[in-house]
Parts: sequence; C-alpha cells; structure tokens
Amino acid sequence: APPTGARRYPSVPRAQHPSAKMAAPTLRRCCGRAAGLWGGLRRVHQQARQTGRAKGLLAEQCERGLFQEVFPAQSAEEQLPELLAPGRPPLTAYCGFDPTADSLHVGHLLAVMALLHFQRAGHHVIAVPLLDFACGAGGRLRMGALLSRQGCQARLRSAEGMSLAEFLYPALQAYDFLHLHRHHGCRVQLGGADQMGNIMSGYELVTRVTGEDVFGITVPLITSTTGDKLGKTAGNAVWLNRDKTSPFELYQFFVRQQDNIVERYLKLFTFLPLEEINHIMEMHAKEPEKWGPQKRLAAEVTKLVHGREGLESAKRCTKALYYSSVEALEAMSDQELQELFRQASFAELMLEPGMNVLDLCRKANAIPSGPSGYQKITDGGVSINGIRETNPETVLVVGQHILKNGVSLLRIGKKNYYIIKWLQL
Repeated sequence: APPTGARRYPSVPRAQHPSAKMAAPTLRRCCGRAAGLWGGLRRVHQQARQTGRAKGLLAEQCERGLFQEVFPAQSAEEQLPELLAPGRPPLTAYCGFDPTADSLHVGHLLAVMALLHFQRAGHHVIAVPLLDFACGAGGRLRMGALLSRQGCQARLRSAEGMSLAEFLYPALQAYDFLHLHRHHGCRVQLGGADQMGNIMSGYELVTRVTGEDVFGITVPLITSTTGDKLGKTAGNAVWLNRDKTSPFELYQFFVRQQDNIVERYLKLFTFLPLEEINHIMEMHAKEPEKWGPQKRLAAEVTKLVHGREGLESAKRCTKALYYSSVEALEAMSDQELQELFRQASFAELMLEPGMNVLDLCRKANAIPSGPSGYQKITDGGVSINGIRETNPETVLVVGQHILKNGVSLLRIGKKNYYIIKWLQL
C-alpha cells in the first residue's frame, strides 16, 4: 500500500502500437501536497511526441512499469522530468542492498535494473556498502514518524515482534542517503516498493540537514504465484550467485513464467525495446506452443546475470535433462553436472575389463545387493546417459555408457541420479 496521503494516478499513456495489449502501469503519488507527478510525466510525453526527441528516463521507465512510486510528489513533479530528460547534466542515484545474506536474489534484480537504466541514460549510480552510523543523525529523526511507518507497525503487531536492529534499519538507511548526498551529490534513492517508508526517512533527514531537494523512486515487488514476496525471509529466494542458484535454475525460473505475467517481466527484467516486446507477444499469440516470450525472457536474464557462457551452460543443462541429449552431457563440465544434479551421489571408479551394468550399479551403491538389485535392472529401473538398460550383463562400452568427457550419468528409478567419474581411461 502507498504511504499515508498517497493516491493512485491514471496510467501513463503507452506508445501507440497496433499490438498493444496491456495498459501501462499506474504511478502513485507519495504525498498529498500537490497535484502529483502525473502532470509532469504527461507533459514529458507530449514534448517527446511534439519534438520527436527521445523520452526522458522517468517517462520511459514509467511506461515500462519499472518506476512505481516517487517521493515527494510536489518537487518530483516540478523537477524530476526535466532533471532526467535527455541532454541534462548527470544525476547520482543509489540503492542499498540488505547485507545479511551472501548473495543478492531475483527480488533485488529490479532495483539493479533501475540502477542500470540510470547508468545507461548517462547518470552516475552507486550500490551502497555498509557505512558507519553517526550518532548525530539520530537527533534529526523523529520517533513518531519512524513508528508510524506501515512496515514498522506490521512488525510490531506480528508474533515475532521487532528487534532493535530492525527498528534502527530506517535510520541507518537514512544516514546512507545523507552521507552519499554530502560526499557524492546523490539526489535519488531507489528501492523496492516495501522500502518507501525508509526512503521517506532518508528524504526527511537529508532535507532537514541540508535544506536541499532529494527524491525517492520505488520499483515493483516480485512475488511468487501465491502472492508471496520472493526473498530469503520467505524461503523462496532465487539467488544471483551461481554457488546458490545455478544458471540452469535461474533460466528455468523465468522460462516457467505464465502467459499472464511474461510480457510484464520482459519489460521489467530486460532492456528490449517495447516495440520488440510487442512483436514477441504478437508471434506468441500465433504460436503459443513454442513459449517464445518465456524463452527470450529466460535467455536475456540469464545472460545479464551470468554472461553468455552462463546462458550456454543453462541451455546445455536443459538439453541434457529434458531432451536426454548425449551431446549436451558430453559437453558438460563437472561443475555443470553437480549444479544440475545437486542431490546426486558422486563416485569415482576404475573401468575394469568386462565390467557390466550390474557391476557399475553395485560399485556405485545404487542398487541393493542380491536378487532385488538384479531385478531392478531387468524391470527397466536403470538408465545410463538417458538410455534404459534392462540387461544386467551388458558390458560397458566407452562412447556409449562412458561419455567422451569420462563421465556416466546413472539414474535409478525416476529421480535418483549418480554421477560416475571414470579414472585412467
């Protein structure tokens, strides 16, 4: 919900296109003191149409839906559209990230995208490290305002309550803004929609100490299909660090998005022009079975986070797992195999003369000893490199059961995988 005094504005006019299907996102005012940002944005759009110049950063990102709320409304309406217009001197914007985890996650990615859009438009950006907190900042912040924030009230009413560290967090974040404003000329703070209360605290501190105008811009929150916020607290984080979420897993998260959300995500998580996104959705309407928008979304985000090699890795893993591609398995590194089959057992074996399927399964401790293990194979419960093996006496063949990269992927049943690394072939 928007802060006290906020109200919802009509959607920003969307660029005219014959395939336009979805209304542009709404922009909400964060203070009741003036007519709000809508008029300023509307004027920017009118100027862009009349003069033919490129739209300013603010109007463009509101059209994409990336910028959701701005604060404070009056000075934002009067100054931001012009300050962020093409050809103006660069501003400095920053975003702080929660330091309690060792990786950012998809929930942070929209704030990163906002920073990147500022940077691509020629502005300076800062991703905030932890800064020491000066006691003097505490005298500039009011307890009533901090306690009245919706986030603070919700935590105070919850069963878990609110720790002192959590309560002080808005003050720390406000001091970040003041420090960056003083030392780097930072005038814009970016954050998720749930950070508006903290951003307001930073605005109040900076304006009281310096008397200068600063601004806050929020980006939408990303939620799961059940409406829960994605993040470490909810236990559903999709991490940006490869050690925690592999390129394949990140790719699969986005490729599985439903039709009703994929167009919005293409606008939020990629730098694709709106005209190209419209074309992608037009083609999808004709051939929905190809999942074209989902595949493009997954490819763009994976490449953004992990680079081109990360995207190729995700594609290899996809072919190996879902299409039983022997070529993809042979091209996979040990790291990719372990990322793809995180729960798989790993074994190193020596290939002995005459070694057969039954020997392999027993040496890998993949089947029980005795007749039941033998029957597991004859019943079709064992596959090697995606090929079912029903004869326990079949001798292992290099190039068939053992791939060129010296690996065999053994599967018992539907979900139990064993990665075999062959030594001294």
